[in-house]
Amino acid sequence: MLEVSNLEVVYNDVILVLRGISLEVPDGQIVALLGANGAGKTTTMRAITGLLDVHEGDITKGHIIFDGTDITDKDPADIVKLGISQVMEGRRIFAELTVDENLRAGAYTNTDREKVEAAYEWVMELFPPLADRRKSTAGYLSGGEQQMLAIGRALMQDPKLLILDEPSLGLAPKLVQQIRDIIVQINESGTAVLLIEQNANMALSIAHHGYIMETGKMVMDGAPEKLLKDEDVKEFYLGLHAGGERKSFRDVKHYKRRKRWLS
Repeated sequence: MLEVSNLEVVYNDVILVLRGISLEVPDGQIVALLGANGAGKTTTMRAITGLLDVHEGDITKGHIIFDGTDITDKDPADIVKLGISQVMEGRRIFAELTVDENLRAGAYTNTDREKVEAAYEWVMELFPPLADRRKSTAGYLSGGEQQMLAIGRALMQDPKLLILDEPSLGLAPKLVQQIRDIIVQINESGTAVLLIEQNANMALSIAHHGYIMETGKMVMDGAPEKLLKDEDVKEFYLGLHAGGERKSFRDVKHYKRRKRWLS
C-alpha cells in the first residue's frame, strides 16, 4: 500500500536528515519503524504526510507511492483525502474543544455523512472512556484518554493507512497495553498501520515487519521474531545484553552502535 523508495530529506537547504531510506507497508499489515530520538522517524512521517514544508524541509531525492499514486510533495489535505491519517507525537488534540468536537474535526474531509456516523460509532465502541466523556473539554482528559482521542480523531476519516508517532510515549504500562490492543483491533478491521516507536517490545509484539533507523538510515529490517533475537536490538532497544542483565540505552556509545550495525 505504501512504498518509500531511496528518500532523502534536507532541512533549511543544508541539513541532510534522511539518507536514502526505503520502506514498505503492505496492505492490511502493521509495520514498526524503530529508532532512538533523532534517528529520523518523525521526519519520515512528515515526508509521507506532506508536512515537511511547515518545518522548512524538502524531499531532494526518491519518491513515495501510496495505493498506486505518487504522493511525493503532494499537499497534506490531498494526502488525507487519499486515505492516510496520522497521530502525531504528543497527541496534538484541540484542548479547548470537547471530545465530540475533536472527533468531528477529524472527519472534516469526509463528505459521506453515513460513513462519518459509522466511524463515530466505531470510535465510541473502541474507546468506552470517550463515550462517557463526549461532552467534556478535551484538555481536562487524562493522558491516556487524550491519546485515545487523538487516535479516534484520526479514525474519523476512515483511513486506509494509519500512521502513529510514539503512541506509547508518557503512558503507564497498563495504558500502553490498552493502546497496543486497540492498534491490533484497528488493523484487524482492515486498516494498515505504520507504527513509529521507541518502545520496541510493544511495537514488535504486534508488527508483521520491522525497520530500525539510525541517524537517517535504515540499518536493519526483518520479521519481528528475527529482530527480537538480534543481540544489538536486545541491547539497544530492549535494555538487555549478554547474560540477560538490563542496561540503559543512554549508556551505550553512539559510535559503538554505528560500528556494530554497519560492519
